[in-house]
Order: sequence, then structure tokens, then C-alpha cells
Amino acid sequence: MNRLATRLRICACARHNELAHQAMKMEKLSNRTIARLIATFIFSCAVVTAVAQVNGLGARPYLGWSTYSEQTIVPSSSVMNEQNILAQSDAMRSSGLEAHGFRYINLDAGWSGDSDQYGRTLWNATAFPHFLDMIQHIHANGQKVGIYLLPGFGHVRLYLQSADLRHPIPRTGHRGSAAQLRSGFRLWLQDRFHQARGPGIHQLYRQLLGIDFIKLDGVTPGSYNDNLNINNIPDVQAYSKPIALSGRPIWLTISWALDEDYLSEWQQNANARRIEGDVECEGDCPNLTEWQRVLVRFYDLIGKESASGPAVGWNDLDSLEVGNGATDGITNTEQQTAMTLWAMANAPLYLGGDLTNLTTLGKQLLSNDEVLAVDQSGHPAKQVTGGFTSVWVSNLGNGYYYVAIFNLNAFPTSVTVDWKDLGFLNAASMRDLWNHAELGPSFQSFSSLLQGHATRLFKVKAVGKVSAPPSQVYGAETATLYGGAQLSSCSTCASGNKLTYLGIGAANYAVFNVSVPKAGVYRMEVDSMTLGTRSFIINVNDGPDITLNLSGGSGNLPFPTTIPVRLNAGTNSIQFGNPASYPPDMDRIIISGDGNEPYPGFTVYEAENATLSGAAAASAGFCGKCSGLASVGNLGGNAQSTVTFDNVNVPVAGTYQMEIDYMTQGQRSFFISVNGNTAQEVALNGYSFGTPTSTVIQVPLHAGSNQVEFSNPTNYAPNLDSFIISPPTN
Repeated sequence: MNRLATRLRICACARHNELAHQAMKMEKLSNRTIARLIATFIFSCAVVTAVAQVNGLGARPYLGWSTYSEQTIVPSSSVMNEQNILAQSDAMRSSGLEAHGFRYINLDAGWSGDSDQYGRTLWNATAFPHFLDMIQHIHANGQKVGIYLLPGFGHVRLYLQSADLRHPIPRTGHRGSAAQLRSGFRLWLQDRFHQARGPGIHQLYRQLLGIDFIKLDGVTPGSYNDNLNINNIPDVQAYSKPIALSGRPIWLTISWALDEDYLSEWQQNANARRIEGDVECEGDCPNLTEWQRVLVRFYDLIGKESASGPAVGWNDLDSLEVGNGATDGITNTEQQTAMTLWAMANAPLYLGGDLTNLTTLGKQLLSNDEVLAVDQSGHPAKQVTGGFTSVWVSNLGNGYYYVAIFNLNAFPTSVTVDWKDLGFLNAASMRDLWNHAELGPSFQSFSSLLQGHATRLFKVKAVGKVSAPPSQVYGAETATLYGGAQLSSCSTCASGNKLTYLGIGAANYAVFNVSVPKAGVYRMEVDSMTLGTRSFIINVNDGPDITLNLSGGSGNLPFPTTIPVRLNAGTNSIQFGNPASYPPDMDRIIISGDGNEPYPGFTVYEAENATLSGAAAASAGFCGKCSGLASVGNLGGNAQSTVTFDNVNVPVAGTYQMEIDYMTQGQRSFFISVNGNTAQEVALNGYSFGTPTSTVIQVPLHAGSNQVEFSNPTNYAPNLDSFIISPPTN
């Protein structure tokens, strides 16, 4: 049987119910017949309107494990081999994860080998000499098996074929001539599909060789190719239809960074959609991931939060890197925060680390059934308050809410949620889901001091109704434009217009004149649109700048995010732009509330918007993972190349915590001078000039305005992204 298994073609599953049932009823097949089983997918011969949630699967996101993350930090061959896959399957069972719902063992890129003379994909017989036995072992453990495939009729060539191999698919083209291949294939398929209904059908399929999951990668529009020059929509449909007809529950995930302009296609034809690129470092750091890559997922999710659910599939945030200690690349606190976001999003929870080396903390996090219930609730959360102290809420529809509060700063920060912003008056009860603790009632609001990058997760019982707060809408057409900023028509915008070209230069911005009856803190909803990560630099009444980092999946579809702003009684000036990088396009803003909203006590200072001298002056530029989407390099090396912040304002004199977000590969130092005093050396280390990391120091500041200078008179300093000043430290 082992020798026979190497001869079998991998089956990616496809069958009409009638044919599949007929095949399953047949007697045990001979070795010769089994050797002729076809590893194929039936490509659809027409565009189909598939039911959402393919084949009825996907009512809830799946839990499991994938090979890919480990493949990025150790030789792929040490991960992608039969012995390791069996060990991971056994560890999923013995660790207790399987008892908590973890089921899928997914083989990513590297499981397959060459193609045969007919273009059929074969498994890697060297790495997996007993591939079918391995699948049986995984199934015997009560688990499911997944594989990785690519779109493109000429690239993968999985197809229906008769058992005697006399009717191969016409090889009329390759990936570059998909239309030609597709046309020839459809004519061939019409003939072969009908022939397959004959008595020999049982020779074609037998239980689909046990594949339960397919990740279809590099799907476009998406995968950073957001147009129809390469159109994989027919390919996705071609995978989806046979799954729906197969009678087997086969999960289909499509990847990555799918263009939201085609959301209905993705929702109709797949169970989940990877919302962005890989969360792994992939050489940018020596670990599986790092905090900044997790942080960007908070931004990525905002524009896609309304696109998931039981009927339309799930937002896939990529691998959850928890449970392997230092190898994960994020702290224990950050692991809990990552899992909280994934759970609130109702994202598939698939681990990337080595299941045979799970830490005690990892087992505790991953076996917390109260948190897993959040992920499986079928009610993906929405962001109620954005920025660096974000609040995400899931309305369960029965008077209960899941509420997660996050501190995205590196220093301790108080986070407050006003219950009225969630639509109710008080919390009759609160349960801390991570600590399994009843907290009792909470009236009007709840505040908690969170450590850096920390979270808390609650189940809240709501009582009391609140009226919608007064609000004022300011459409794009009401703004005053400066420099190259433009007003364009927008059929998908609530205002009918959008603001474009707001950034890449300090002269390009828009100003909204906003009036409120009394001074105080109000909520400002910003409706914007972006394809990828973008940042607004917002200024209110010439006060400190506010950085609003966002990400989206479409340049045409607006999405909301809400932040607190401090306004004066009467008319206020609110400016939107980005002097050094790219902001989103804008639809409108909505000002709401009674002036009594909570306001964060910290301030963000972007390096690219400071005073730059010497070589640093010419180095501010785009940085896709940076706050504000820009950073400053060429800092130091002489006394003249400096970055100076002239208006660092604090309410009272005292010692403040300063989070410094920087980039370096190897050891470098900042010399930081406050108000002309002797500079403090801050020695730092890092892995990359492409992804920021952070450190926290203490600095003494005067009440009012302060000057802070970053330099290094003798050696190069790290690149500087930004720094954040905390509230006063006791």
C-alpha cells in the first residue's frame, strides 16, 4: 500500500453529489484501479452563482495549525516532511488543543512535487513517501487535512479525467494564456463530464483521498495586483462549484489582501479571505512575527469589519503566533492581545508555531473556552473607538456584548469605554473572560489601566436605553481645500463626493470648520477609503497633531473609524492631510456627543514632521509599517544631522514616559536632549530598517512647551519613526 500510495495522484476534491455517493458505494477497488484515481478539481464551464459558505461549511471559523510560519524560520524540509506532520498531529491531540476545537492540520507551500505528463499535481514523494497513510493517521486522530494550491488553469492543471488516462485536458496554453486554455478546457469538460456519469465513475473518485481544506493563494484582484490584468475570479468559482457539488465539507480559503471591490465574489465562493499579506517576519526578524506586524492587523481589520459573518465567510487575519515563547517574537502580553483581536474578529484561529513545544502559557491561552467562545460566536466585532486606545464590541443580540479594550502604546495607559457609545446606559454585570472573574455592575463607563500592548476582554450584560447623541455631518464638499487637494465625485460615498490628493506635501490638505455649543471632548467619525495602509495627520485648532493610522481593501468603498477630539465652544478648524506621506481619500466626518467623552492623555509626535537638519533633512520618506507612514533616516554620524521637536507640550512639570519607535539593524544609539540639557544616550538594538520596534524611557519635561532633540554626533543613530509622551508619571 505504501508503494501504491506514491503512485496515486493527489485529489483536491470535486464531485457532483450523485456521482460521489455512487463512488462511495462501490466495493473495495483493486490496486490497479486505485492507482488510476484522479487528483483533480472540476473547473466550472461557466460563471456560477455559488451559495455563500461553500457546501454549507463555515458556519463558524475553523481552528487548527499551518506549516507556513515554521517554514519561515527553519529549513522548510525540516517542517514539510511526513515525520513532522505526524508529530504535529499527535501533539495537537496530546496537548489538549483538539479537545478545545482545534482540528485542521494544513500543509502550506511545499507539500507538492512535480506534475505528471498530463499536468496533474503530485505530492512530494521524497518528503511524504506514505502520503495517504499520513492522511489516514491525521483523520484517525479526529483531525482534518488541508493543502495549498495556486490559481491559474495552466499553473495547477487539476482536472477531471477518465480512469484509463486517454483523455487528458488540452494543453493549449500556460498561465499567460488562461483565456485560451479556459476556452479549450470548457469544450473538453462538457464532453468528459457527461462521459464520467457512466459505469466507470467509481474509478474516478474514492472519498477524495481525504482532503478537507484548500488554501488558494495569490488570488487576484488582490495579492497586491488590484486590477483585472490577472483575473482569478473564474478560478475561484471553478474551485468553489465542485466543492459545493461534492457532498463533502471542504473548507476553501482564498489569499491574500483580496480587493474589496469584488467582495461579493469572494463571499459567494469561499469560506474565508486573507485580508492582508503575511503576518510572519520572513527574514525581517529571526522569529515567527513581531509586534508591529500584529499591530498592523488592527488597522487592516477596520476597513473589513463589516464584511464577515456566518452567511458570507470570515476575515482571515493569518496565523496566530502564540504558544512557543521567544520563538513567537512577541511577549506573553502581546500574545494575549493578538488572540483577543483574532477572537473578536471571529477569525480562523490557526497556529503557526511548533505544537510539540507549546508553552504552559500557550496552552492556557489556547484552551480558554470563554475566549474561544468569542471567536465562535458568529458575531464579528466592530471598532467603536479607534486610535491607540481602541475599543472593539460584538453585539450578541440578546442583551449581552463582548467588549475588548486595547492599549496599543508601549507604556501603561488608561483606557475608558463609555457604555452610551455602545448604545446602552449601564452594565448590569461584567465578566473578565481571560481571568474567569465576575466584576459586578458598572455604571455609565468603565476604565482600566492597561500595561503596554495589553488588553482586557469582557462579557457585558447591558441595561438601559440611550438616545442617539446629537450629531453633525460634514461632507467632503464642505471642506476648504489647499494646495493640490481635490474634490471628486464618488458614487459610493454618503456625501456623493470625496477628497483626494490630501498629502505628500505640507501644502496639500483640507480644513473642516466645525461648530459645537460648548467646549469639551466629542467623537469624530472619519469616513475614508484606502487600498492598503494609509495615515491621516489631523490637527485641531493648531493643537498637537493626531495620527490616525488606517488600512482598507478598496479605494472606492468608504469605512468609518471614530476618535475623540477636543473642541472649543463655537467654530473649530480641523485639518486633514499628511505632509510626508499618503493619507486615505475622504468621504465625510461626523461630530457627535455631548462634550463629555473620555480623552487620551498621551500625544504622538511623528519624526518626519519635526525640524530636520543636515543629512536627516533629505531622508524622510515612505515606510509602510510606520506610524504616519513615514520615518527619518540618515540621523547622526555628525553633530549637524538631527531631528528636533520644538513643541512638545505637557500640562504640568514632571517625569513622563516616552515611547520611542525606531528601526535599526544591529546596535545603534540615540542621544536625546530635552530643553538643551545634557543629552541622554539610549543604546538600542534591532533586526531591520523596514519594521519599527519600540523602547520606553523616562524624560523630565516642563509645564507647557518643550524642545526634544535626537542626534548622534559620532555614529549613525537608528531611523526614527515617532515618539509618544505619556500622561505624567507618579
